[in-house]
Amino acid sequence: MPKVVILSVSAGAGHMRAAEAVRLAAVARGWEAIHLDVMELVPRLFRKLYADTYLSIVERHPALWGYLYHASDRGARDSRTNRIRRAIEALNTRAFRKKITELNPDRVVCTHFLPAQLLSKMTATGDFTKPTWVVVTDFDVHLLWSHPHLTGYCVAADEIAWRIRERGIGDAKVAVTGIPIMPVFGSKLNRATCARELQLDPKKTTLLMMSGGFGVGAIDQLAERVLSIPKDFQLIALAGKNAELLQRLQKIASAHPGRLLPLGFTTTIERVMACADVAITKPGGLTTSECLAVGLPMLVVSPIPGQEERNADYLLERGAALKAHDSAGLEYRLRRMLDEPHLLTSMRSALSTIGKADAADRVLDQVLA
Repeated sequence: MPKVVILSVSAGAGHMRAAEAVRLAAVARGWEAIHLDVMELVPRLFRKLYADTYLSIVERHPALWGYLYHASDRGARDSRTNRIRRAIEALNTRAFRKKITELNPDRVVCTHFLPAQLLSKMTATGDFTKPTWVVVTDFDVHLLWSHPHLTGYCVAADEIAWRIRERGIGDAKVAVTGIPIMPVFGSKLNRATCARELQLDPKKTTLLMMSGGFGVGAIDQLAERVLSIPKDFQLIALAGKNAELLQRLQKIASAHPGRLLPLGFTTTIERVMACADVAITKPGGLTTSECLAVGLPMLVVSPIPGQEERNADYLLERGAALKAHDSAGLEYRLRRMLDEPHLLTSMRSALSTIGKADAADRVLDQVLA
């Protein structure tokens, strides 16, 4: 059986989740599969600057992130800024180059652009010769993802395939596979069973709020606004690992008995999704792919400028989601969804044509070929 190394970067959870999905699919085929976080092989200062700074800018200064995203996407590949950036990255990733040589895989899959860039350079110089595939984890492709000398690219949609060919990737193949997600999202779960596990009414319209912070107010404040809508529905609000947020949500739930279910961190989000009719969420590439796979319409809220903004555009163009810029827009669109059931019916129909629950297997089909 082939040995495949899946390379990612822990700058945001999406890249790592996609890599783990590919690893599990490879193991299911009997392959030897290793998931490696490149940030484990770089100096601490570089890791802090590379991963932590990105997360800090996205969370605290989204407008700045949007400017940097669009400015770097329009620049030339060989600009002075890009040459300096690549030199700094090369200086700090020598341990990675040694590690990938020691592992000597038969195939490589990258779910982040940094290892793709490093292997492109190694391939060009003859220091690495194994087939290398890149999995783009958004419904968009930034200039940083496109590199020559690689075997191929797996992307989410036809337009992304067209756009990455325009970027100049040499003779690399491009396959439309979807974004890899965990295999559990491909299972057809029984709504009534999952609802009973959470002590919910399976017959009642259920809203799922999935993000700890929307950029338009804390999730507890948004939950209170949603609960002010005089309609018969129940709301699930996820607090993740934020214990203080969970306590605030539990206090709100006590004032709205039978209408709000606060949940902390869960490892079975697919069972929670099975109970829901609408997901209120940030439009990250992995989260939206999971919703598409299980047929869950989305109301995306205040996307971060850059990749989330473009993810939202993709979903809106295909009728799979509505978008709200603020809490007032959120309430307005929820009222429409509750008053006009045909909207959800139409969105579910759109979801069925673009969801790819088997994306990880589609990626491996390309890698093996």
